[in-house]
Amino acid sequence: MKNLFLVVLSTLAALGSVWANLGDSSDKIEDSYGAIVERRLRDDETVSVLYKQDRYLYLVIFANSRSVSETYLHVKGTDLSEKEITRFLKVNAAGATWTPDNTAEERRFKRSDRKAEATYGKVKGRPALTVRELRGGKP
Repeated sequence: MKNLFLVVLSTLAALGSVWANLGDSSDKIEDSYGAIVERRLRDDETVSVLYKQDRYLYLVIFANSRSVSETYLHVKGTDLSEKEITRFLKVNAAGATWTPDNTAEERRFKRSDRKAEATYGKVKGRPALTVRELRGGKP
């Protein structure tokens, strides 16, 4: 029984390290999200980096080498499933919970600690989930 517990714990630890999330360093993101497709310096001095891994594209905005916004898309431009949306939100929960806050045009989610928000809608014509940091925990 003890061996099974150790195996499960090791597996969960390994899986946790595969996923990067909002607030992580650029090094951890690069280790987690695969090949860089494009890197751009933006006018506001942040850096946007597009990664491709398996069937996903990850568009990450970095400020001071820390992720402040992450967008998740399918390579083929298809909708993310409910399971995928839930998984990406869970990875970005940071101990908080997400609740829906939908409008007619797009699906929105608020994090209970008010430090991040998420939207599911079109990004450059493709369905995508974007999770972004809120400065100062605004409501």
